[in-house]
Amino acid sequence: MLKDWCHCASLQLGCTHVSVNYIRPLLTHYFGLFLKLNYFIMNVLVLGSGAREHALSHKISQSAKCDKLFIASGNGGTGGLAQNVSLNIEDASEVGAFVKANSIDIVVVGPEAPLVAGIHDGLKADLALANLVVVGPRKAAAELEGSKDFAKEFMMRHKIPTAAYQTFTKEKLEDGEAFLDTLDAPYVLKADGLAAGKGVLIIEDLDEAKEELKNMLVDAKFGDASSRVVIEEFLAGIEFSIFALTDGKGGYALLPEAKDYKRIGEGDTGLNTGGMGAVSPVPFFDEALRERTVREIIEPTIQGLVKDNLPYQGFIFFGLINTTKGPKVIEYNVRMGDPETEVVIPRLESDIVDLFIAMHNGTLDQMEVLVNPQTAATVMAVSGGYPGWYEKGKVIEGLRRFEGTTVYHAGTKPGEQIITSGGRVMAFTSFGVDKEEALAKSYAALKEVNFDGMNYRRDIGFDL
Repeated sequence: MLKDWCHCASLQLGCTHVSVNYIRPLLTHYFGLFLKLNYFIMNVLVLGSGAREHALSHKISQSAKCDKLFIASGNGGTGGLAQNVSLNIEDASEVGAFVKANSIDIVVVGPEAPLVAGIHDGLKADLALANLVVVGPRKAAAELEGSKDFAKEFMMRHKIPTAAYQTFTKEKLEDGEAFLDTLDAPYVLKADGLAAGKGVLIIEDLDEAKEELKNMLVDAKFGDASSRVVIEEFLAGIEFSIFALTDGKGGYALLPEAKDYKRIGEGDTGLNTGGMGAVSPVPFFDEALRERTVREIIEPTIQGLVKDNLPYQGFIFFGLINTTKGPKVIEYNVRMGDPETEVVIPRLESDIVDLFIAMHNGTLDQMEVLVNPQTAATVMAVSGGYPGWYEKGKVIEGLRRFEGTTVYHAGTKPGEQIITSGGRVMAFTSFGVDKEEALAKSYAALKEVNFDGMNYRRDIGFDL
């Protein structure tokens, strides 16, 4: 059929002086591109190795439009649904070479570090990758997460409700201490840069807050990330998370909301972690709150990115708090959150590859996002000692396919036996008619799995 099509095209083009053999390679290329764009037969590469990337990869693998799926570097659970590959995911040259060698059509960037480092820009600098779909913003827009100060200035510029703040360097330590004197407890200190989710301190005592400010600025408690520190007023209320996929042209698709639990201890006590569990949907996120959040936060953010010429095609995370004065932004992330991804993405019933293509084409506002109405809940199993020091290499026993529960791996390594390789090890996600039913399934599965020192919170959803 292709040979006849090429011959017919050459005649219609009037190329009587050009051989069919000359134009066949060009027509073959464009015919192949036509097939891909119209039938969405895609090869996909997911960058990352956590439970977020496992959940995204699981959803992508369910698409009939996904041909080959690769994950770099993946973990002990992802190899069952895709090919794990070893790549430096912050090296655009290395990733780009793999993309070309394996005819990758879509690259989904899971974690924030490659985005802040400019992986999108690096890939697109290669003219051979001009048509590559990259899910994740360019470096300039990734500063929404890369710098807390940048994000606060963006919100102030576009009148997006957030906490009052000031930013300080070590040269302005005394000014920072004076600003703390003007605030009421508790005191919120945020490392300006990326600190793996651990750069935010909430402190009740003023003297302790001043000491921690010095530790961050002068003693580099969080390394370069705390060379600048944002001090904010404390916002009282209940937190929740909203996610959107945006196409960079003002169009977006709103994904399900979630409530996550960051503290290591039950009752939200103890140190902050990368996340101990999550629930979606959020019962208090009613239609009135949804409408206000979209009007005052989501749409001004999406339009602000366009106005500021910040190239943004990808997921955007809105970390929000519902106060007595309405919803306010605590932070932006330029990717999906974790463990929220493990409840948000499983609820998505639309083909995620369709959404990625619409994002690339600038047609997201024409897409209908279908969502499972049931409740999804996830509980994270973590290593003993986390978020402090912990041992790795613990053998995980009892893993199997659980009816009604999906286990998304985070910090695991494959081998003859699956072993732990991180602080947060596995997320147990279940569905139910309500959070109680969903959580009961997750906790039942957790009781069958064990590794030395395993810990998890038994009160996820307690405040809902």
